[in-house]
Amino acid sequence: MHIPKLDNQTILLALAVVTGLAVLLQTFILLAIFVTMRKAAKSIRGEIGSLRASLMPVIYDTQELLASSRDTMINAQEFVANAQGFLTRVSPKVEAAAGDLAEITKGLRAQTAQMQSSILEILEQVRKQSHRVDHMVTGVLDTADRAGGFVTDVVSRPMRQISSILAVAKAVIESLRGSRAQSR
Repeated sequence: MHIPKLDNQTILLALAVVTGLAVLLQTFILLAIFVTMRKAAKSIRGEIGSLRASLMPVIYDTQELLASSRDTMINAQEFVANAQGFLTRVSPKVEAAAGDLAEITKGLRAQTAQMQSSILEILEQVRKQSHRVDHMVTGVLDTADRAGGFVTDVVSRPMRQISSILAVAKAVIESLRGSRAQSR
């Protein structure tokens, strides 16, 4: 059995092949990381879209409810004002009923005040929820932005390293070819 003699060129060639295979393996791993991060980003975007789609109708419905409540409150206030005017004009003829009507007016004022208080509470809740939704959406978008930056860094840094390694491998191969040509 004859054992082949290992010279420097053979060792360098073997090292270049091993380095190339390592770079190729690293490329596949980085590609898998990139695909995984891309799927995660798409999933986050989908969640943001579904969150936005489910919250916007609630906000619009609440705004419509507030507008309707304001109209009702204005109508109630107009009714009270009209009732007071009517009582002033007709009071000489209906002195006995005036006491009862004054109590009704008092009740309407209390209900109007209560309705006004309820509307203010609803407005405050809507403002808090809007702020909370805004904070949540901002957080999700910031996270998506950071994830995109991370993916860019994760992909570009190894690609530069691979580029450098390939340039070194090319230079080694070129130098090996050059030294073979000179030895012939």
